[in-house]
This record gives sequence, C-alpha cells and structure tokens, in this order.
Amino acid sequence: MQIKTLLNEVHPVKGFVYGKLERVEDDSALNGRRIEVQVRSRKGSRGLCSGCGEPGPGYDRLPERSFDFVPVWGIAVALLYALRRINSPTCGVKVERVPWCDPASKSPMTTAFKVFLSRWAKLLSWRQTAVCFGVSWDSVYRAVAEVVAWGLEHRDLSGIDAIGVDEVAYAKGHKYLTLVYQLNSGCRRLLHVSRGRSMRSLLEFFRMLKKAKVDYAETIKYVCSDMWQAYLTVIARKVPKALNILDRYHIVANLGKALDQVRSEEAKKLKKEGWDVLKGARWLLLRRRKRLNGKQRFKLRQILKWDLRTVRAYILIEGLQAMWEYRSATHAGRFLDAWCRQAMRSRLDPVKKAARSLRSHRELILNWFRAKKQYNSGIVEGLNLQVKLRFRKAFGFRTVEAAEIALYHQLGQLPEPELAHRFV
Repeated sequence: MQIKTLLNEVHPVKGFVYGKLERVEDDSALNGRRIEVQVRSRKGSRGLCSGCGEPGPGYDRLPERSFDFVPVWGIAVALLYALRRINSPTCGVKVERVPWCDPASKSPMTTAFKVFLSRWAKLLSWRQTAVCFGVSWDSVYRAVAEVVAWGLEHRDLSGIDAIGVDEVAYAKGHKYLTLVYQLNSGCRRLLHVSRGRSMRSLLEFFRMLKKAKVDYAETIKYVCSDMWQAYLTVIARKVPKALNILDRYHIVANLGKALDQVRSEEAKKLKKEGWDVLKGARWLLLRRRKRLNGKQRFKLRQILKWDLRTVRAYILIEGLQAMWEYRSATHAGRFLDAWCRQAMRSRLDPVKKAARSLRSHRELILNWFRAKKQYNSGIVEGLNLQVKLRFRKAFGFRTVEAAEIALYHQLGQLPEPELAHRFV
C-alpha cells in the first residue's frame, strides 16, 4: 500500500488531492529525514472564503507553505500547498479555507498533528512529548493551547447542578488559582480557572456562565466550598437558592490544628519541667485510630491515661466525629450545638476558637445532611490531587497561562476537533 493511498484513507481532504511525494534529508526533522507531500486543489473547484465559508473566484496565490503532519514510522511528514486568496463578494479578498488547518492562525501544523500532540501531552509531560516526536516545547504548547481553545468554545455547559469551589497554590509566595469543578455524578470536570482567590476570581466564573447563556441561579442546586469568606459571599449572592455545603475536610483540618496547638503549648511546658510524655505524639493524635498500627495504638493508650489538656482536647474533638453518622440535619444540629456548648466550657482557647467558627457556619455545615450526603469536598480534593500531579509532572510552568491551559487540558474533558481517523 502506498503512502498516498494511506493518506487518502486516514486524512481525506475534500476539494483537494494528494500529489507527488518526495523524501528529503533534513537534520532538524525526526530521524534526519522528512516526507514531503504535494497538495493541490481539485481541478475546477472553487476555494471557500475563510471568513464566511462561501465559494468565490480566485484572486491570486500565496507562496507555498509547509504544514507538519502526523509522523509515519518515526519519519516526519509535511504537506506542501500554496494557499489561494479568494475574492469574496461578502468579505473581500480573503485566504481560502482548507480542511487540514486554519489558515488564519498561520500555524505550521495541521489540525490532525495538533490533536495528536495534545493527546500524547495528556499522558506525558510536554517536554517528553516534544522529545518523542521531534518538535519543540513551544510547538507542543501551541498545539495544546489551540485544542483547548477549540474545546472551550464548543463544550456543552448545560446540566450543571452541582459545583465545587477551591483554591490551589501554583507558585511560592501565596499565589493561588481559583478552580471551579462540576460535581455531577455522570460528569466531573474542571469548568473554570481564574487567578487569585478573591471575590472577583469567583465572579469571573459566573460571568462566563452568563455569557454562555446559562441560567445558573436556577440550575445550580449544590455548591461545595471551604470557609473562605470571599467564596461564601459570592455564592450567597449569585446562587441564593443553592445549598452551600461546607467542606468537611477543612472542618476536620481546622479542628486538627486546634488540637495540635494545644499539644504544642503543653509539650513545651512539660519539657521545661523535665517531662517528655508528649514527645513524638503529634501524628498519634492527629491520625484516625484505624490508621494506627499496634505499637502506635499502645503508645496512644499510654498518653490518654494522663490528665492533660491535650488529652481533653483529643477526646473532645474525637467526639465530634460521631456527628457525621447522623442522617437527619435536625438531629445533627442538636449534636453540634451540644458539642459547641461543651467545647466553650473546656477552657481550651484553640478549641473554643474552632467551636465559635463552627457555630457561625452552623447552617452551611448542616447542608451536607440536607443534601443527603451526595456531595462533599472529598470529590474536590481528589480533583485537586490531579492538579498537583499535573504540576509535579511538568516540574512547574513558566507562566500562569501555561498552567491554566494544562489544567483545562487535563481535567476539562473538552471536546476535540473531529478527525476522520484516530491517530492515538
């Protein structure tokens, strides 16, 4: 089977035909050689205007251009064609529209090659993808960026009834990205990325939905978030009918910080008095009991025998875990109120501070029970883990724009341009 026949099967170009093939030596190409394929317009065909898509008479031809195609057996392939300019009655003189790429982008890559590189870039780092296929890192970046831009323009934003909001640090110096996920059981994906973690950052997401003509105030019924006040304010303003479910993960984490603060203060005091009861006890107290081995459980039991402020804080905070077993929001609310009253009488300032925070967010915490425990921020944290893995695989990104493109590409479940053949 000849290569020309293969090209006609996997990459047909309507209105054009493949002509002469030539193998040329090229030190910059993959394996030092390249296959050049001449492309010409079909005899008697009229070019299509790249603006309106209507056929029009030819005006002139531009110099011949080379368009990179998917490699064959490790050999680079390029399509050679001199684009026509069309004298369109509607748009004037415009470059013709061709099926293998967008001429307006002036990209040296075909659409098939862009999709090919973007699919491999999901599996490998961008640098590894560039090395494997004999292109530059910038070429992979541009390919992914154009595929992501096409996907964002053509994605379906209907049926969004549950979202999760969280922030992730992308660089040192408290530099954050606000991420909004769709949490529907059938479709969990990244919907929006914006810089910072302010009210404006989250408002950009709702502006995007409004631009896409999505009635988010009626369709969004559940929102998972943490206690960051900027997010809570925007959520209450934009989706007042939605149940705002507070992040159970961060509630437990805040209580763990309160316990650790009590332990740290008491450990320093005991050390001055010559006691080392709490030495090495940090993770024994913070971990769940079921995750401790036999030796660790024995040491924890020895610590719990002492009459210490740390022990009182531990027992108090462990007691709150029973609240998550309730099914009724009413009964869970009563349990939470009783626990908060007990915590406020504990004379443990870090625990009292955590109890005041729980009281101020009481209704948002109970929304988890009202939502029948369908949604929680454990889903959001799982998606955040994939974000961190993407950053780690790339060893960081040069710019924020590259980070945003990588996240949409990896987690956005975006549609891709349609091809006659799946190359990967």
